[in-house]
Amino acid sequence: MALSPVAPLIAGPLVPMHGLGGAKDLPVPAPLAIAGGTAALVISFCVLILAWRSPRYEPEAMRAGGRPVPAGLAGLLDSPGYRWTLRGLGLAFAAYLTWALLSGPDLVTNPVFGTFYVLLWVGIVPASLLFGRFYYAINPVRTLNALIAKATGGDPAKGMYTYPARLGYWPAAAGLFAFVWQELVNPQSAYIGPVRLWLAIYLAVMLVGAAIFGDTWFERADPFEVYSSLLAKLSFWGRTSKGVLVFRSPLANLATTRPLPGLVAVVAVLFGSTAFDSYKDTLRWVNFVGRLDVDVVAINTVALLVFCATIGITFTVATMTTGVDPDSPHAPTRRALPALFAHSVIPIIVGYMTAHYLSYFVEQGQTTVLQLSDPMVNGSNLLGTANWSVNYWLSFHPTTLACIKVLAVVGGHIVGVVAAHDKALTILPKRHQVTGQLGLLLVMVLYTSTGLYLLFGA
Repeated sequence: MALSPVAPLIAGPLVPMHGLGGAKDLPVPAPLAIAGGTAALVISFCVLILAWRSPRYEPEAMRAGGRPVPAGLAGLLDSPGYRWTLRGLGLAFAAYLTWALLSGPDLVTNPVFGTFYVLLWVGIVPASLLFGRFYYAINPVRTLNALIAKATGGDPAKGMYTYPARLGYWPAAAGLFAFVWQELVNPQSAYIGPVRLWLAIYLAVMLVGAAIFGDTWFERADPFEVYSSLLAKLSFWGRTSKGVLVFRSPLANLATTRPLPGLVAVVAVLFGSTAFDSYKDTLRWVNFVGRLDVDVVAINTVALLVFCATIGITFTVATMTTGVDPDSPHAPTRRALPALFAHSVIPIIVGYMTAHYLSYFVEQGQTTVLQLSDPMVNGSNLLGTANWSVNYWLSFHPTTLACIKVLAVVGGHIVGVVAAHDKALTILPKRHQVTGQLGLLLVMVLYTSTGLYLLFGA
C-alpha cells in the first residue's frame, strides 16, 4: 500500500493532488501571476507609507478594547455547560476515531487518515478563522487531563512546576515539525502503525507535560492548539485582558499576538513545510533525489529542515536590519524584533494553506466524511453519510480555483505587510520607520514570487 495521505482516499473519480496537477493544467500563466503578485505587494507598501502614518493597533490598547459580545450570547458561550458540551463532543469523536485507529483495517479508506491529515491539519484553518480558538475548545487531551485531575482531586491548571518562560512556543515548534515530517517525509505515513505511534507519543507527551506544568503546557506545547490559537488571531473573536468576550477586527486581534520565544520557529515550520510540500513533488526535485545515492527519507528530512530554517533565518535577518533607539528604556532590542514582527507571517500562512490545500480539503474532506460512517471498512453506514457523493466542482473549474489561489497568496502577503507596517510604527524610532521595513518588504516579495512560482510554475 504505497499510498501517501494526499492520494485519493477512495476508488472512483480521481482528481489531481490538491485539485490541480501542475503548471500545464493552469489557466493563469506563471509569469503573469508572479509579476502581478509582486506588483500588488510593492504598491500596497507604498500606499501604506503615504497614507498610514500613525499606529492603529497598539497591542495593549487592542487587548483592552473591542465591541462586547451581546450579553445573552456571551453568557451562553462562557457557560460551563456549553464549554463541557464542546469538550464532550471532542472527546467522543476522539474515542470514535480511537476505535478505528486500534481496530480498523490498515487500509487507506480507514477514516483515521483523512481525519488526521485532512480534517484536523487543513480543517483547523477555516475552523479557527470562523470560530476562534477552535482546537482549545474541543482538545480531547486537555479534556482528558481535566477529567483525570478531577478524579484525583487535583487542579488541571496547576502542575508541579511553573512553565519556564524561556521555553515559550519551542515545544510546539518541535511538535509541528514532527507532524509535517510524518505527513510529508515518512514513507510509512499512510500505514496505520506509524499513525498509531505518532498519536501515542503525542498523547503521552501532552499528558506528562500537563502533569508537570499544568494547562500552560497545552497553550505552549500542543502543536494543534498553538496552531489554532495563532490562526484565531485572524478571527473576529477576542477577549480583553479581563477575560470579556468581544468582537474585534482581524487586524486588531492579530496585534494582540504575544511575542513569546519560539514564535518565529512556529511560523517558520508552518510556512516552510507548505513550501516544501509544493516543491517535493516537482520533476526537478524527484530527478535530483533519484540521481543521489542516499536514503530518500534522509534527503527529504534535510530538505524539510532547510526550507523551514530558510524562512526562519531570512525573516530574522530582515526584521533585524533596522535601526533601534539604544537610549530609550522602552525601545525593543534588535534581538527582540523577529518575535515582535512574527505575527505578520500568520496571514501569509493562511494564504498559502488556502492556495495549496483548498481543493484537497474540500474534496478529500468530503470523502473523509463518507468514510467516517464506515470505520471498520466493512460496508457499515453508522453516521448515515456513507452514501453521500463527493462534489468535484473546484477541480472542474480550474480558472476559478487558480484565481482563488493567486488572491489567497497575494492577499495573505498584503495583510502581512499591513500588520508589519503598523508594528513598525509602534516600536521603531521615527527615522527608521520606513527604512526599517525595507528588509522585511524584500523578503516578503521573495516569499511571494517564490511561492507563486512553486504553486504555478514549478
